[in-house]
Amino acid sequence: MSLFDELRPVPILAGFTDEQVAELAASGTEETYEPGVRLFDEGRPADDWWVLLSGRIDLVRRIGTEEAIMATMEHAGQWAGGFRAWDDNGIYMGSARVMAPTRVFRLTAPELARIGEAWFPFAVHLLRGLIGTARRIEVNARQREALVALGTLAAGLAHEINNPASAAVRSVGALQQSSDDVFASLQRLAGEGISAAQFVALDELRRSIDPSSAPTGVALSELEDSLTDWLSEHDIDRDWEIAPALAGAGVSVSWLDRAASALSASALQAGLEWVASAVTTTALISEAQNATRRISDLVSAVKSYSQLDRAAVQDVRVVDGLESTLIMLGHKLRDGITVVREYDDSVPTFVANPGELNQVWTNLIDNAVDAMDGAGTLTVRTYADERHVVVEICDTGEGMTEEVAAHVFEPFFTTKEVGKGTGLGLDISRRIVVEHHGGEIGVESAPGATVVRVKLPRGERVA
Repeated sequence: MSLFDELRPVPILAGFTDEQVAELAASGTEETYEPGVRLFDEGRPADDWWVLLSGRIDLVRRIGTEEAIMATMEHAGQWAGGFRAWDDNGIYMGSARVMAPTRVFRLTAPELARIGEAWFPFAVHLLRGLIGTARRIEVNARQREALVALGTLAAGLAHEINNPASAAVRSVGALQQSSDDVFASLQRLAGEGISAAQFVALDELRRSIDPSSAPTGVALSELEDSLTDWLSEHDIDRDWEIAPALAGAGVSVSWLDRAASALSASALQAGLEWVASAVTTTALISEAQNATRRISDLVSAVKSYSQLDRAAVQDVRVVDGLESTLIMLGHKLRDGITVVREYDDSVPTFVANPGELNQVWTNLIDNAVDAMDGAGTLTVRTYADERHVVVEICDTGEGMTEEVAAHVFEPFFTTKEVGKGTGLGLDISRRIVVEHHGGEIGVESAPGATVVRVKLPRGERVA
């Protein structure tokens, strides 16, 4: 039987004339394949149009670490591919796996485009417009997902920076009054006519104070009460201001006894005021330093997260990206969320795009936190095998059903309420891991134990 005779009864060609079917047959080739052959792979350019003549072909798609059968071609006339005839960016949506001795008609996309333009110009115009519209919708949806994620991160970063910034402002504001108190108490000390030796002894006592030894909670309250009683017994005014400052610095009653021995009774008031003002000033400076250091750390984390000052592809230490992501999402990791880090220090560096991987960690951690609904344990784990660097994001949420787990990496699939998710986060993560880095991503889920596992090849350069 000729190729024309086999194509003539194909349903998709029912409206064609014999001349058109003959031209179509002459433009392509008949090919035979044995079981196990892959005709094309998911994500590759759809450069050919395949029409089944006989046999069986499974169309499969990778879901996590497994290939799921999406459709089966077993009836003559079923077709696949050829999308680049109408779309320059057309790709195969799945892979074709030959399951039995199979014969196909194969036509290149350029030939399919030529025939379509010659026979059905208006239909081809409509088809290209439809494909272009669908692609714009997907691009816009992905841009919206990126903007939503950026807005979330920006809001979280603003929240993270606000606390230390407010603390720094408060500390610097209080420093003015504290500095004035230091100079005023020094003036009063000078007015009492203390000797140089007495001032040196008082300053040595001040230097001996160790704020890190200060108690907290009930013990601090009890120490403050003891200091207040001592100050009252020695007729020291403003004990309500001096006692809290000295207690917060860890000053004991015995320290006060030594101070009383070093100064005359008339100079003790001014001396203790000076020490209290000095330790308060030191504490405020420390608070301002800690607050500004926290802001600096956050800025460094943003730079590390965004990778704006680094090459797109570089040697990556996976823990660095995970840690910067945890900092960026710090506003969501409070209250009822416990973060457990299980990092294997022996995990090697590998070549990758760290900015893209940070998008993956953001999506996975954000989803894990949402799955726990504000209460649970987030575990971030790293380790390596002979071929891969492995990252696991684990949560103690309710888990996924088998149906949800099977579709979780598909575009636009989401279990979140309307307005809270676009269904693109995990699809983007899959594309970055699988298509950009040649890795694997999969999920194992059970109530109270969901694990998303990312495997990235070690020692291989990104294309």
